[in-house]
Amino acid sequence: MKRCDLMDCDLGRLLAGVEPTTLTSRAGGALVIRCLSLIVLSLWLLMPMKSSASPPASEIAGGAQFEFSLPTTAGSTYRLGSFSSAPLRVVCFLGCECPLALQYGPRLQELSRTYADQGVEFIGVNSNPQDSLADVSRYAKTLQLTFPVLKDHDRIVAARLNAKRTPEVILLGRQGETLYRGRIDDQYQPGIVRNQASRADLKTAIDEALAGKPVSVPVTDAFGCLIAKPRKTIENAAVTYCGQIARVLEQHCVECHRAGEIGPFALDNFDDVVGWADMIVETVQQKRMPPWNANPEHGEFLNARGMSDADRELLERWVESGTPYGDPTSLPQTALISGDNPTEKQPDLSIAMSDTGFPVPAEGTVDYQYFVVDPQLTTDRWVNLAELIPGDRSVVHHGIVFIRPPDGQRIDGVGWLTAYVPGQRIPHSPAYRARRLPAGSKLVFQMHYTPNGKATEDVSRLNLWFSAAEEVTEELMTLISINQELEIPPRMSDVKINAQTDYLPEDGKLLALSPHMHLRGKSMRVQVGDGQGASRVILDVPHYDFNWQHTYVLKDPLPLTNLKNFSFLATFDNSANNPFNPDPDDFVTWGDQTWEEMAIVFYEVARPRGNSAAKTAAQLAASTPRSADEAPKNDEFQKNVEHQRLADEYMQDLDRNRDGKLSYDEVERAVQLQGFRNLDRNGDRLIERSEILDALSTRR
Repeated sequence: MKRCDLMDCDLGRLLAGVEPTTLTSRAGGALVIRCLSLIVLSLWLLMPMKSSASPPASEIAGGAQFEFSLPTTAGSTYRLGSFSSAPLRVVCFLGCECPLALQYGPRLQELSRTYADQGVEFIGVNSNPQDSLADVSRYAKTLQLTFPVLKDHDRIVAARLNAKRTPEVILLGRQGETLYRGRIDDQYQPGIVRNQASRADLKTAIDEALAGKPVSVPVTDAFGCLIAKPRKTIENAAVTYCGQIARVLEQHCVECHRAGEIGPFALDNFDDVVGWADMIVETVQQKRMPPWNANPEHGEFLNARGMSDADRELLERWVESGTPYGDPTSLPQTALISGDNPTEKQPDLSIAMSDTGFPVPAEGTVDYQYFVVDPQLTTDRWVNLAELIPGDRSVVHHGIVFIRPPDGQRIDGVGWLTAYVPGQRIPHSPAYRARRLPAGSKLVFQMHYTPNGKATEDVSRLNLWFSAAEEVTEELMTLISINQELEIPPRMSDVKINAQTDYLPEDGKLLALSPHMHLRGKSMRVQVGDGQGASRVILDVPHYDFNWQHTYVLKDPLPLTNLKNFSFLATFDNSANNPFNPDPDDFVTWGDQTWEEMAIVFYEVARPRGNSAAKTAAQLAASTPRSADEAPKNDEFQKNVEHQRLADEYMQDLDRNRDGKLSYDEVERAVQLQGFRNLDRNGDRLIERSEILDALSTRR
């Protein structure tokens, strides 16, 4: 491509004299696509599903001549004018913090290089008031953009071109006529990532225009962040930032939208808030923010998120008034929100997932990564609080830490320790409530990364706070309902999957629950039953959202006395109408990856410490007849009691049909891979209680 001197280049007739067409916004219900594959995507929920429809190309072409001069990130001035020597120009509207603009930056750079030899010019324009020229320079440098990037301080170019979103592209002909406007392609949308684009809209438009053909699809919907409209501030407005809005944002938004947190931009200072004002109003009007998915008709939750109609109205009135600042003496004294540590004191133990950073690429899909760490524990510890801290929150979609006990030991439940997922608030426990971490255990980090347009590295950490053993009166454990035999046929929109767990500690109480599905997950309803046919709903998620993996903390713990089971009914949508669906033609089965599926509910349960083990030992002792001469030595007897307890709990956890045997097809995949090899001594694809006891007794 022949490069023009920055002082001499033009940018054609940009709709001069054309009145913007009145448009109707079409809200969609976009959401996610790749498994436990997406943080940038969950962050994209802050953005609209679709932009306002654009006028046809014939309405936005031509117009009177004009000239603008805008500063560039290179420190020069770029003159935008009526005509160009280039056969085509692509004007790209970009934003420094918009997740989609970050995701598509490398794609635009690649396209600019592809068409350089054919004389196609690419020009970036930033019209966001919250992005300074220095911010724009850092954005261009980080994404290694070689085409000019301009700062449109007064938003005049955005207004002339009727640009509303970032990223939004406009393809101009030599005379300044608009040939195409809209999205770059359809691979990335708020909450959605496809393996590849089904249509490369911008590239197709460029190819057709270079070939002298009419652009076959001249207008598409642009997805992304709103460019704030210029507004005149109303004097003495009743609603101001200092008077009301700072409090509303602190209450509902700043938890995530602050430095170092999951939100893609900060909302804890006035200058940033003003630039995102239109975006804030759009998302709260559509009730996509604050994120919360539980049906209020079933259950009360301690960590429920929700914005009142009154607060929504305050935001709308403030934006309509021109976003006035107000009297600074009216600013609320906001509570200090902690950073990584949820407690004031430092953690008792902090463990990195790895000695070296895991490289996360700029684009593509990253398979689940597993890191096994030995914390070198020589004694049992009681974990009161565990928090997984992402090293780079912008690419960590979720992480889970499991306990892997030493050989010969079992822990109650599924070995869950903690997790980090978008939007989840870590429930804090009183000191008397803790989870046992056996001596010699290893910790398994399961990490799921989502590229965001910039190559980076991640070293996530686990912070642990311990309770003294003598303090602990309640033991935490995690139970699950799970269906690993799920089958979801192609093109089906309403596939029902259920599961039930029948082992509930009768002296326990339910504290919280977390449903989990992948991209085809549509809804989830969880019930508790008494074993006699009576049940009640304890959680209803009518619109499941893979972006927000909530843990629903009960306002009042549910006693499990006289209750016998947990169960769920999950619904999956594998149709083309599901915007997150990776492939409607797939026959979907169980799997870790996002394009596969899961159907699980995790239950956080507390029970009196030691009660179950004590009862089991007492029952065994009472039921074992022996004379004084026949009585085994105390240590041998205790070992036998422990083996009996482990065998009982193993069967209780896995024997779904309660026939006293574990069949190969009955148990989970992990047990199939490990348990049968270690326990099925006679090779009949059945595990009996006696085989478990035999395996335990022969361990050294």
